[in-house]
Amino acid sequence: MSKSLSGSTESIERIHIIGAGAVGAAYASIFYDMDPSCVSFIADGERCERLRREGVIVNGKTYPIPVLNSKESFPAADLLIVTVKHHHLDQAIEEMKSGVGKNTIIISLMNGIDSEERIGAIYGAEKILYATVVGIDALREGNNVIYTTQGKIFFGEKRNPVLSDRVRRVRDIFNSAGIIHEIPADMIRILWWKFMINVGINQASAALKGPYGVFQTSVEAQSLMEASMREVIALAQKLAIDLSDQDIEKWYAVLASLSPTGKTSMLQDVEAGRKTEVEMLAGKITELGRKHGVPTPVNEHLLDTIKKIESINQK
Repeated sequence: MSKSLSGSTESIERIHIIGAGAVGAAYASIFYDMDPSCVSFIADGERCERLRREGVIVNGKTYPIPVLNSKESFPAADLLIVTVKHHHLDQAIEEMKSGVGKNTIIISLMNGIDSEERIGAIYGAEKILYATVVGIDALREGNNVIYTTQGKIFFGEKRNPVLSDRVRRVRDIFNSAGIIHEIPADMIRILWWKFMINVGINQASAALKGPYGVFQTSVEAQSLMEASMREVIALAQKLAIDLSDQDIEKWYAVLASLSPTGKTSMLQDVEAGRKTEVEMLAGKITELGRKHGVPTPVNEHLLDTIKKIESINQK
C-alpha cells in the first residue's frame, strides 16, 4: 500500500464489487478505465462462469473485468462495494466473505435503509461507510448496460463534521476514477432522502409502467409519486429525521437531468418478469407506519398493486 496524496495512511488499490447489475457494472467500468488491475467482481456458480465468459458491456464497450469465485479464497479488498438487490443481500453477505479483511472498507449502493446494519452485523459496523447513489440512469439487458448520467454517490460516516481517514481514502479513489461524489454532514438524512425517492419514483413507475419521461411531464404520475413520498416524510419526521417537502423539490431537479427514456430499476424488473424490491420499499414503510402510528394508505396500495403485477409475471 502506498501513501496517498492527501496524507491518508493507505491508498485504496484493490476494489471488489458484488452485484454486476446496472449500477455495479457501470461503476466497475469506471474503475476499470482508471486501472484494469484494480477492480474485480465477486460471483458464485453459474453467474461467475457467465461473467467470466461474457464480461459486461457498458455503453457499447466490452469490459473483461476479472471475476472472483466466492467459493475460493482470494485477496481481501481495500474497498468492497455491494450493489445487489435487496432479496439477494443475505446470499451476497455469505459470498463476499473472502473479500473482507481486517482493513476492508464496505459501502452499499443498494436501495433501502437497512443494508448497512445487516452487513455490519456480520462483518462489524467499524468496516461500514454509509452510502447511496442518486441520479444514475443505467439500464441493463442481459450483460449490456447503458447509462447517460453517472449520478452522484453520497457517502461517509453517519455524521461527517470532519472527514475520517477512511472517508478520505474513498474520496481519493473516487477522485482518481472520476466518480462524482459528495460527503454530506448527515448521511442518515441522505439515506432517508434516497429512500423517499425510491419509494416514490421506483414504485410509481412500476405501477404505471412509465419511464422517467412520464414523471417529467405527467401531473397525474407526479401526484402518485409525491403522495407516496409524503408518507416517507411523515414517518421520517416522527423519527426526528430532517425531511420535508423541500426534499421532493430537490428530487425534481435530479429527475429533470435524467433521460426521458430511462427506467427505474423496479420498472426494469417488472418488464423483465423479475422479483421487485417492493417489500423493502412499500413493505418497509407500511411496517414502520404501523409501528409508529403513521398512516401509509398510498404505500399499502402500491404494495398490493406491485405484488399483483409480480404474481401475473410469474404465471
